[in-house]
Amino acid sequence: MKQEQLSFYTVDMKLIRNMHNQGDDRVFSVSPQAGKDNRPFVGLIVMLNERQYCVPLSSPKSKHESMKNGLDFHRILDSEGKLIGVLDFNNMIPVRPDVVKKIHPQIRKNDNSAVQHYKELISDQLTFCRQNHEVIVNKANKLYRMVHQKKTSGFVKRRCLNWTKLEEILDRYKSD
Repeated sequence: MKQEQLSFYTVDMKLIRNMHNQGDDRVFSVSPQAGKDNRPFVGLIVMLNERQYCVPLSSPKSKHESMKNGLDFHRILDSEGKLIGVLDFNNMIPVRPDVVKKIHPQIRKNDNSAVQHYKELISDQLTFCRQNHEVIVNKANKLYRMVHQKKTSGFVKRRCLNWTKLEEILDRYKSD
């Protein structure tokens, strides 16, 4: 498999729950008990070691304003330099084509204002990610290799999900 142009995808909610409950409870929750059942898991697909991984997209929080890009974190900025999202490489999860659905941010005439605003935001985030494609793909690959080859500090490794365990869960998972 080769790296395709970056696009945003949603990930099957049942798979996310399985990974959260059976693999690593730090996988971004989509649990109704946590009030997050209507929050999709959205991210970019990158190729890592012949596998697809989804790097999650997160909304910016006040703490992100002062954070610098690092090995496991990257800020997404709009054309004016305003923070509009972040990529959490330490929280990326393995996926495959049958458990992801591509997001199409084109605005349609019947979209309400909230949907239009979301699609504009996603479009701006995607523009940034595509302009920084090489940096994003290289960062994901470097972090993955460092963690698997045990060439990183304990702090960075502890921040990363248990990708070996999540790969095992994905390999056993049957999508509907």
